[in-house]
Amino acid sequence: MGLLDGKKGIITGALDEQSIAWKVAEKAHAEGAQILLTNAPVALRMGKLNELAEKTGSQIVGADATSLEDLNKLYDVASEQFGKVDFLLHSIGMSVNVRKGKAYTDLNYDWLQKTYDISSISFHKMMQLAYQRDLFNEWGSIVALSYVAAQRTFPDYSDMSEAKALLESYARTFGYYYGKKAKVRVNTISQSPTPTTAGSGVKGFQEMLDFAEKMSPLGNATADDCANLCIMLFSNYTRRITMQNLYSDGGFSSMGVSPELLGA
Repeated sequence: MGLLDGKKGIITGALDEQSIAWKVAEKAHAEGAQILLTNAPVALRMGKLNELAEKTGSQIVGADATSLEDLNKLYDVASEQFGKVDFLLHSIGMSVNVRKGKAYTDLNYDWLQKTYDISSISFHKMMQLAYQRDLFNEWGSIVALSYVAAQRTFPDYSDMSEAKALLESYARTFGYYYGKKAKVRVNTISQSPTPTTAGSGVKGFQEMLDFAEKMSPLGNATADDCANLCIMLFSNYTRRITMQNLYSDGGFSSMGVSPELLGA
C-alpha cells in the first residue's frame, strides 16, 4: 500500500524470524521504507540478522543500547545514510533475574539495575540522544514494545513488570517534550504473549500463552498483528496519536473473566 513510501527508520532488536522486530522490518520494507537494523553485538553473533539485512537491503550497525557511545555511533550512521529519520522501534528487553530463575522475593539488585538499563532506560537514552541531535523529521514516530504486566500482576514476569511500567512512563513523559519540539509522537504497544526467542524464556510462558488465548475474544495477537500496528503508528495516518499505550491483545486487557476458563 506504500504506507511508508519515502520514510526512513531504525529498527532495534530483530534476532530471527520469530522476532516482532523482524516482522516490523519486513513490513516496513514492503511498505516502501528504508531501514537501518541494529542489535547488541552478542545478538548479532547469535541471530540471523544478515539474512534480514539482505532481504530488506538494509545496513546493520551493532550497538549496545545501554551505551551512549554506541548509540551516538548508530545515530552517526543513520545521519550519514538518511539525513534525518522518520521512525524508530525499540524492541529490547531482558531480565537477568528471570533468566537465572531468581524469585521476585529474592532479587539480585545488581541484576535488577541491569534489567532496567536494558529494558527501559535504553529507551530514554535513545530518545534523549535523538532529541539532542535533532535526528527526527517532523511528524516522526517512536514506538516501544510493552506488556500488560506493566499494569497487572503476573508473578513469573518478575522484575520485567516494573521495567515495562517504566518504559510506558518514559513514552508519556518524553512524548510531551518531543511533541512540542518537533511533532514527534511516542507510543507503546502492549502485545499479547508472543512465542519469540525472548518471550519464551519466561517461566510458565506456554501456560501464559494458553491462558491469554482463552481469555481473549479475538485470540492472542500474533507477531504479524503487532507489526501491522507498528507500521500504522509509523505512518501518516496516526499523526495525532501520541503518549498512548495501545493494546494489541485480542481484547485480553478489557476482560474480567472468560467462560472458556470456567469450563462453561
